[in-house]
Amino acid sequence: MNTCVNFCGINFKNPVITASGTFGSGQEYSQFVDLNRLGGVVTKGVANLPWKGNPTPRVAEVYGGMLNAVGLQNPGIDTFCKRDIPFLQNYDTNIIVNVCGHTTEEYLEVVERLASENVDMLEINISCPNVKEGGIAFGQDPKAVFDITQQIKKIAKQPIIMKLSPNVTDIKEMAKAAEAGGADAVSLINTITGMKIDINKRSFVLANKTGGMSGPAIHPVAVRMVYETASAVNIPIIGMGGIVNYEDAIEMILAGASLVSVGTANFMDPQSTIKIVEGIEDYMRRYNVSDIKELVGAVHER
Repeated sequence: MNTCVNFCGINFKNPVITASGTFGSGQEYSQFVDLNRLGGVVTKGVANLPWKGNPTPRVAEVYGGMLNAVGLQNPGIDTFCKRDIPFLQNYDTNIIVNVCGHTTEEYLEVVERLASENVDMLEINISCPNVKEGGIAFGQDPKAVFDITQQIKKIAKQPIIMKLSPNVTDIKEMAKAAEAGGADAVSLINTITGMKIDINKRSFVLANKTGGMSGPAIHPVAVRMVYETASAVNIPIIGMGGIVNYEDAIEMILAGASLVSVGTANFMDPQSTIKIVEGIEDYMRRYNVSDIKELVGAVHER
């Protein structure tokens, strides 16, 4: 039984990785999870300079998940390279660095800095607000997706994953734009924009008013978008969005994802990633699946 995945030329021991922003940079979970058992660790987003993030409160529980408006708080690339990369290099797992920025130049600064670091892949968070374009996220405009992907690919030394926002009319157009710009892969979906109001205080629960919704409630939306994207592009996909157990992971793989990323489930159960790895293995034994590749995009028409 082979659970290994070759993704953009990088070998993963299994298809389970962590979702950016839910696992720190691995150190925070290392006493609960054997990082050696994971296909890869995707770090929290890192920018060219430290970001303070949004004011509090910035997390709220909602039906079937949570809202967050953390605002990509991070220590900046200097601290990240000195502290987080060396820590992750102690483990037998792939290192995927999530990159964020407010302008194309900020993204490029981080990508250029990481070119000389021993990390396996870069995931580019294009749900960040593009300050030069009035605050619209890079990932909500196909031309912006194409342009930033093309610029990053010119200087990147590692394979590039473009992380797509679901807050668009047609996810396929964004995926096609990323592919045309030279992306090696895409990951989807990022969070869905939501809001919660305290009816007793008659005020917004989050200081930012809106936040990104994640968790089990968004899983069917994510599966649909992964399936649509798989039929639109020829580059591999990382599927994420509400994966809390191995059934969710298998469903995402059948829809067309080669790797699956576990996020909010980490907050509910720090062992969720390991349980999903074991569940996938049990599923493969039960259905006599000799290679995980047999399951990718293998959903049947009724």
